[in-house]
Amino acid sequence: MEEMKLEVVLSAANVKAAWRRVKRNKGAPGVDRKTISDTKEHLKQHGRIIYDKLLAGEYKPAAVREVEIPKANGGIRKLGIPTVQDRLIQQALQQVLSGIFEPTMSNHSYGFRRHRSQHDAVAAAQEYVKQGKTWVVDIDLKSFFDQVPHDKLMHMISQKVRDKRILKLIGGYLRAPIRHKDGTQDKRSKGTPQGGPLSPLLANIYLGPLDQELESRGIAFVRYADDVALFLRSQRSAERVLESIKAWLTKHLKLEVNEDKSGVGPSGGSQLLGFRIHETGETSIAPKSIKKLKDRVRELWDARQSKSSVELRKQWRSFIRGWWNYFKFADLSYNVQDISGWIRRHIRKCFWQRWHNKAGRYNALQRLGINGRGLLVAGSKKGAWPTATHVALHQALSNKTLSNYGFIIPWALSGK
Repeated sequence: MEEMKLEVVLSAANVKAAWRRVKRNKGAPGVDRKTISDTKEHLKQHGRIIYDKLLAGEYKPAAVREVEIPKANGGIRKLGIPTVQDRLIQQALQQVLSGIFEPTMSNHSYGFRRHRSQHDAVAAAQEYVKQGKTWVVDIDLKSFFDQVPHDKLMHMISQKVRDKRILKLIGGYLRAPIRHKDGTQDKRSKGTPQGGPLSPLLANIYLGPLDQELESRGIAFVRYADDVALFLRSQRSAERVLESIKAWLTKHLKLEVNEDKSGVGPSGGSQLLGFRIHETGETSIAPKSIKKLKDRVRELWDARQSKSSVELRKQWRSFIRGWWNYFKFADLSYNVQDISGWIRRHIRKCFWQRWHNKAGRYNALQRLGINGRGLLVAGSKKGAWPTATHVALHQALSNKTLSNYGFIIPWALSGK
């Protein structure tokens, strides 16, 4: 059994490293409404008292603030945001606990682990498909982060952690109540709410037995947090494995599989972490990812935003560069190339609307080098969307002009 003491978690070096991580991650305040700078001042004044309470096993975590994030499918993902102070303590715990549990984790697990990424998971899946394992079992764990039984999770942790103060502290974070927008609070007896630094590690610890079970059966798989994909050679074996694993999860981990989002199909018809893996082993950007991109484009180029052109550009560049940095991993980019013109049309539409009226549009077109009959479009009675295809607007806001002003399409620049 590994030796782990709370004094190690609270050592100056570990806490400083945890603070750097919390500060770098930024994030919203918790129920106390203290920002990172507020918390820094609070710790300067009360840090010793907090430290002594932690060592004595008397520290009580604050409630977590509930935040609702819209899902792409129209649902809601609920996050629990701890206070900055509790995020610091959780991060300090996470750094030491990771050193204890990381060596025992499966090579098939990629989520929230150092030197492992979503791209690594997709690359591993590609190799399975290239080996002929082209039937995929997608397993979606129903409300996983809300359903983890605390007693079973704590038992798993106690197998490697003896210090009762640490176990009590982790238990306190698991049971910390959720505070809703209306100020009411709910006690928790299960679940590891997303939003704190400990949650991803606890998820990996809890799903470790699933990894071991799949390995013992010789099944090729990748797991990224609660996103699990199994790769088999035939439809029949895939269907058999799905039923068997569903029963195993219910019996051994007390977890329910989401029937609507789980199933069996050829690899080219499923998606993993935003990518589609074709039977050839090549990857493309999944249709759902393209749909989410298009939804975001509509939001970012909504002319009703009270932002300057500079702010619109900054917002767009920040989003699209991050999006492309992730999805340029795909071998095939035909479906994103196909919507380049559609995206530019939204940009042109936005600017047309922001020029407001005939006079504003006339002046803007002139500034952009349009003259003669081309200026007649300023008086167009057509809507903004059809006008965005007009030849004069294409000349004024050409692909080159948009790019020069920083309204970029990264895959067009890269030539991929």
